Amino acid sequence: MPEAAAPRAGTHTISLTIDGAQRSVTIDPWTTLLDLLRGPLGKTGTKKGCDHGQCGACTVLIDGKRINSCLTLAVLKDGAEITTIEGLATGDDLHPMQEAFIEHDAFQCGYCTPGQICSAVGLVNEGHAHSRHEIRELMSGNICRCGAYTNIVDAVQSVLGENQKAPTP
Repeated sequence: MPEAAAPRAGTHTISLTIDGAQRSVTIDPWTTLLDLLRGPLGKTGTKKGCDHGQCGACTVLIDGKRINSCLTLAVLKDGAEITTIEGLATGDDLHPMQEAFIEHDAFQCGYCTPGQICSAVGLVNEGHAHSRHEIRELMSGNICRCGAYTNIVDAVQSVLGENQKAPTP
């Protein structure tokens, strides 16, 4: 069996946990996390919108916190745990936020939906949103050109309400 080719000069090998799976990749230092996810790793659920951090379509979770993957150099996330829209569900069981988006019809064309859902999950994890106004403010970095904002807020609020009802361990 032939040996694997040595990495090109100037490239870096990093290890990431992507949606629960350990991955090791060799990349150029200027590769964004978005380009790594959509390209070599095949995670095309994460969308490329503006490529300037202004629309939120590329939002993923890093160690449970939401980030714009188009503004994040992948080499800086060596060792991180990354969750994309593909990693939220468990088999056929959707994440509660995914279910809420369906229940509240919180999408139209669907292009922004993966980023909206990941951002909403991060918002719930952060624990800062307690009202419709706070949800709107904290989700303001995610743009929906179709204007589904009211339904998005309804979906997030329903998950927040369920989390508040659940007993804390």
